[in-house]
Amino acid sequence: MEIHYLSEKNSVLNHFLSQIRNINVQKDSMRFRRNIERIGEIMAYEMSKSLHYKAVEITTPLGIKKTTEIAEQLVLCSILRAGLTLHQGFLNYFDSAENGFISAYRHHPNHDDFFDILVEYQAIADINGKNVFLLDPMLATGQSIVAVFNKLMERGTPKEIHIAVIIAAPEGIFHLKQNLPDTCHLWIASLDEKLNEKSYIIPGLGDAGDLAYGDKL
Repeated sequence: MEIHYLSEKNSVLNHFLSQIRNINVQKDSMRFRRNIERIGEIMAYEMSKSLHYKAVEITTPLGIKKTTEIAEQLVLCSILRAGLTLHQGFLNYFDSAENGFISAYRHHPNHDDFFDILVEYQAIADINGKNVFLLDPMLATGQSIVAVFNKLMERGTPKEIHIAVIIAAPEGIFHLKQNLPDTCHLWIASLDEKLNEKSYIIPGLGDAGDLAYGDKL
């Protein structure tokens, strides 16, 4: 699996990453959602450099301009619910992409720290022969992304798989390396230190879904 780290050089990306982590800024859920969306836009721009392009001629009011356009068909697939704001950032840039949404959540059958991943709701475009961008703000254990990936593969064979996460833990990266094909691309905005005993990312930012949309039952 090829891994791309996007925050190694200073840019406005790091500015927005700082804001989504800040406990004082997090109190404004609208600002949190907008910052996640902005990060999605920046990641979409960086990831666009890896796509294939075709030569085209554009007719302007004054003549003909030779340029390039994206050649691939894209499918943006987000993991509900935290992925929704990140999805919008990508959709702002890849506005002709098709879309998919799939739910994955931690199920605690014994009401303790042990959990498995349940994948339920799916609404996904045809992925055969297309570039699929799998979007999830947080890569903690990696179990959710692997579970969703396996469900996606039941629906068809994409041309390429690109996984985009904002904050990742080393344990999650290792899990993806062990369970996903080498042809996958993993794009990471920020690499954090570790997981704690409850498998939350440290220092992380908390629960991205709750911060964006409110506490859940």
